Amino acid sequence: MRACDVMTSPVVTVTPSTTVKHAAELLDSRGFTTLPVVSDDGRLLGVVTEADIVRDRFPRDPRFRHLHPAEAPPPNTVAGIMTTPAPSADAGTDIADLVAAMRDNALRALPIVAGDRLVGITTRSDLLHLLTRDDKALATALRHRLTLYGDPTRWTVDVTDGTATITDTHDDPTDHHVAEVLATSIPGITAARVNRVTG
Repeated sequence: MRACDVMTSPVVTVTPSTTVKHAAELLDSRGFTTLPVVSDDGRLLGVVTEADIVRDRFPRDPRFRHLHPAEAPPPNTVAGIMTTPAPSADAGTDIADLVAAMRDNALRALPIVAGDRLVGITTRSDLLHLLTRDDKALATALRHRLTLYGDPTRWTVDVTDGTATITDTHDDPTDHHVAEVLATSIPGITAARVNRVTG
């Protein structure tokens, strides 16, 4: 699976001139944690996160201001708070590498690009949702792909806890490899093995 197979598109975005208040409203109303920041022609410029927005946004209690030096007012537009350059992954990135990048960099969302153009976004919630897909639905999807590949009567499919077991009446290593590739390209199938009917 590639990033383009699991990303959400189109993406809700903001521009550098978007007000921080509007960006906060988008995050709050949509339940997002990150908004990509794009130019007028769709180039990814940065990201603005919940943490970016809340930083320095709450003034000190006026009763205790005399204990702290005066603070400059926070920026009013996304340009003044966004993280740049934006972390991103190419649309062709293997999903295992995508997950590793998100985990290793503690990212809750990762913009997906084609060149420098934003084409999608993947979040931890998107990935978690894939892992909860119903095994019966996954098995149905796999049977459909195997039917398109060849004789549907030769394959028996079972999916348990996201792991696909494919039994084939033929003993063709190339076909077995193709069946495994077809299985693991289905979002939600986390592993696959192919067995030949014996006896």
